[in-house]
Amino acid sequence: MATVLIVAPVFALIAAGYAAVLFRFVSETANKGISEFAFSIAIPALLFRTIVVSEFPSVSAFQVWGAYYGAVAVTWIVALLMSFLFRQEREDGPVFAIGSVYGNIVMLGVPLTLSALGSQAAGPMALILSVNTPLLWLCGTLQMELTDRKRSGSAASLMLPVILDLARNPIMIAIGLGLLWRLTGLGLHPVVDRTIELLAQAGSPTALIALGISLYRFEIRGAKLGIVVMCALKLLAMPALAWTFAHLLHLPPLVTAVVVLFAAMPTGANAYIFAVQYQRLVNPVSGSVALGTMLAAVTLPLMVLLVTSAPR
Repeated sequence: MATVLIVAPVFALIAAGYAAVLFRFVSETANKGISEFAFSIAIPALLFRTIVVSEFPSVSAFQVWGAYYGAVAVTWIVALLMSFLFRQEREDGPVFAIGSVYGNIVMLGVPLTLSALGSQAAGPMALILSVNTPLLWLCGTLQMELTDRKRSGSAASLMLPVILDLARNPIMIAIGLGLLWRLTGLGLHPVVDRTIELLAQAGSPTALIALGISLYRFEIRGAKLGIVVMCALKLLAMPALAWTFAHLLHLPPLVTAVVVLFAAMPTGANAYIFAVQYQRLVNPVSGSVALGTMLAAVTLPLMVLLVTSAPR
C-alpha cells in the first residue's frame, strides 16, 4: 500500500497533464510555459532548499558516480552491440545508446525519488544531476563526431557549447549555489526559507504535469524491435547494473536506492532532442520515450518496493 501511495500520485499527475492537452483544456503549447516555470524556478528552488537543509549521507562522490555511470557505461556498450546486430548504420549507434541510457531523472526522477526516500536523498541526487546532462551529451556528441567522418571539429569546440549550456542551466546553478551555501553553515532565514519552500512545493506537480503534456507529441512508431530493446535496456538492464555496481562499491542503502531509482527512469525527452539534432532514429527514440514512460508505471512501483523494503 505504501508503494502505491508513493507512485500512484506521480503517474496520476502525468496522466492529468496528458488528459489536459488531449481534451483541449490547455493547448499543447502550454507545455512551454509550464516547463519553463518548473525547470527555471520551481525545481531549482526545490533542489536548492533540499540541499541546504537536508542531512547528507557520508559517501564519496566517486562511489556514487562509479555506481550510476558504471551502469550507464555497460548499458551504452550493450546498446551499441545491439545496434550492430540490428544492422543499423554506424551513425545510428550513438543515438541508440543515448536512447537506452538517458533517463528522465529531472521531470520524473526528482519528484518520485523525493516522494519515495525523502529529503535525505538530496545529496546523491545532486551528485548524479550535476554531471548527467553534460557527460552524456558530450559522450554522445564525441562518438557521433568520431563515427561520422564527414563531420569535423576539435574536442574543445565540441565541449565549449556543453560548458556554456551548463553554466546557464538553472538546475545546475541551483545545485552549485545550494552546495556553496550549505558549506557556509548559515542555514536559511525563516522568511527566506518559507519563500523558497512555497516555490519548491510547486516543483514536483508542475514538472509532472509538464511531462504529461509533453508526452502528447511522442508516438510509438518506427522500428518496434528497436523501441522494445531501448525500453528493456533502460527500464530493466540499467537499474539491475546500477544495483550491482552499488553493492560492489559498498554504497549505503539510501544511496543505493537513489542510484537504482534514477537508473530505472524511462528514456527522457533529451534523448529525443539528441536524435532530432542528428536526424537519426527520430521515430524509434520518440517511441521509446512514449512506451518507456507507460511501462514505467509498472516497473517503477516494483523498483520503489525493492529499494524501500531493503534494510537501512
